[in-house]
Parts: sequence; structure tokens; C-alpha cells
Amino acid sequence: MALALAAAFFFSLASSSSAAPDSLFGCYDSIVSFGDSLSDTGNDFVPELHQGHTLPAANLPYGRTYFHHPTGRFSDGRIIIDFIAQSLGLPLLKPYFPEAYEDAAQRRRTFSAGVNFAVAGAPVRSYEFYENIFGYQNPFTNVSLETEMEWFRTFLTGFPDCRKYLERSLIVLGPIGGNDYTHLLMQGRTLDELRSLAHAVISSIGSTIQELIGLGVVTILVPGNIPSGCLPNYLTLYQNSSTQNDYDPQIGCLAWLNELSIYHNHLLQKELQRIRELHPHVNLMYGDYYNSAMQMYLAPNQFEFGNQVLRSCCGAGGRYNYNDSARCGTAEATCCNVPAEYINWDGIHFTEAANRLMTQGLLQGPYTDPPFSTICLNFTSRPRAIANY
Repeated sequence: MALALAAAFFFSLASSSSAAPDSLFGCYDSIVSFGDSLSDTGNDFVPELHQGHTLPAANLPYGRTYFHHPTGRFSDGRIIIDFIAQSLGLPLLKPYFPEAYEDAAQRRRTFSAGVNFAVAGAPVRSYEFYENIFGYQNPFTNVSLETEMEWFRTFLTGFPDCRKYLERSLIVLGPIGGNDYTHLLMQGRTLDELRSLAHAVISSIGSTIQELIGLGVVTILVPGNIPSGCLPNYLTLYQNSSTQNDYDPQIGCLAWLNELSIYHNHLLQKELQRIRELHPHVNLMYGDYYNSAMQMYLAPNQFEFGNQVLRSCCGAGGRYNYNDSARCGTAEATCCNVPAEYINWDGIHFTEAANRLMTQGLLQGPYTDPPFSTICLNFTSRPRAIANY
């Protein structure tokens, strides 16, 4: 019954406008985003950030649905941070690459209403951490959350009154953390090793939040990890080494991998509660990306998705339409006709249709804790001036 009610609730969202209620407009003057490929809005185009390579999201059919050309976003269209910005009446966030914005006045003009530090492939812990502890070198990027925070500190020097800027900004810290586990999974590390790593990952996220608060941030949305066990790339990777007991019988996702995401999210929520008690004046929200996504997998027909919920729209064949040697954006891959009928876009990331539904669940409920609308109402009661952009 609970599942049916939740599905009915989400179906009403699916048939509504992508914008949030008017009450959310004007809550914030700007958005500051950190994260990985789930939030990257164009740093994919910067080869210096990706070991000299440009990633596949720089090629069609990425961007085909909304932008009609590649923008560096890992989707056929908009991603969650785009929908959040539009729902709050703010422009889409521009990516930030420090060498391109060395002039402080230029930074202030360009990013007065929002800035995005997210980089595809970025983990929480540093490149050096994984190289020294695990002997692993990230083939995608040497950028981590620590790097993004370094950029952020430099970025703030462009604002004469940075505390005022931060007080009127929504900080979206993630999602990030998935790559910390992904990179080690690809090395064949054990589940016990990954669960041990989770404590170090969450500790770093907690330290970052504390630093943001010290800089003057008042409102932070911290997303949890998505259900990785439902992603076509992992389902493909483990299909020849898994037994029936490894899969969730209801959907067909890898149960043990989803349990790792749940464990990460559990630790993250405990850390957020600890920080709330230290800083009761700060609005610290948990974004439940896991359950927001799971509703689509559990009841795809209610949201007008087709019957291929574990297959990607764009790929090069196989049971889950994913081939790591011929990813979406390469000449070997093909694309489905209607991306909106798919939850997954390229084997790893969501379609625009799925991103829209997840955003609505975050902004309108019930997938932020405390509810986003209550935080927003608190802010709209304060005097403010919308920045020009």
C-alpha cells in the first residue's frame, strides 16, 4: 500500500510542470555546486582536468533532448542541478575552471547567480590518497572534492563581502562519493574494504561541511549516493560472476552494491545530524537521491518509463546496452528513439526525464530532510535583493 501511494504521488509529479511551486522562486540569490559527473555542467570540456582527454559527454548524442548539442552534461538534457536552478528562478550554473577566470572582477560578474565546481570522475578523497594507500591512479581526473574546495577559496576572493554572498546562496554539496567506491571496485577490491573506506569518505565530507559553515554558508543540501546496483555498467561488469542470490528479486539490481550505497548514506546522515547539533543555526538538508531514484525502478509504468528499466538508452548492445569499450558518445554506440522512456541514459547517468522526477521529489517532497520547502520559506521571510544576471 505504501509503495502504491508513493507511486501515485510521483505520477502526479511526472505529469506536472518541471518547475517547482512559485513559493520557491526568490529563495536564494545564487547556487554553489560541488560534485562529480552527476552535477558537472561543462568541465568535461576541459582536457587539463581529465589527464589530457576529453570525455564522451563532449559528443553527440549527449545534450540532444534539451540543448540539442553537447554541453558536457552526462545526460541527454538537463541534470538535477539544472532543474534545481530553474525551479528557484536562477540561471543554469556555469562550470568553473580556475585558469579561465583569474580576474576577480570577471568572476564576480560571471558567477553572481551561481557557480559549479563539479568535475566528472571526481572522488571525495584526493588523488594522492588513493595513490598512496591503494596504489591506484584515477584515469579520469586528478580533481577531488578537496581540489574543488581549493578553487572555491580562490573564487571567494572575487567577492568583497563573501559572507553576505554565501548567506544568500544555496550550497549543493554533491552528489559525490560514488567515484571513491567505483574506482576501487574496478580494481577488484572487496566489499569489506569499501565499507571501511566509507568512514574516511564521510569524514572528509563532514570536514568540508564544517569549513563551508566557517566561511559563512547558511544553507547546504547534501545528497546521498544513488542505487549503484541498478546501473547498467555495474550490472554488465558483474553479470558473469554473479549468482541469483546477488540480485534483488523484485527489480534485478545488484543487492550487495545497493547495500553499499545504503551504508554510505546511513553514515552520511549520522554525520549530518552530528553537525546540526554543533551548528543549529545552519540549514543542513539531506537529499535522499537513493530512494528518489528507487521509486522509478519500483514503479516505472507510473512514471511513463518503458519496460527496459535496467537498460541504458545510449550504448553498444548487450543485456543492459552497455559496453565499457564502446560507451555512449563513441562511434560504436547507438541511441534509443525516446530517451524519456528510459531511466538510464548511458549506463551510468540518468536521462533528463529521470532527473526531472528526482528533482521534483527533492524540492516538493518527500526526499529532503528537513523538507526543502520549509527551509525555503524561512529564507523568503528575510530581506533580500536578487542579484543581477
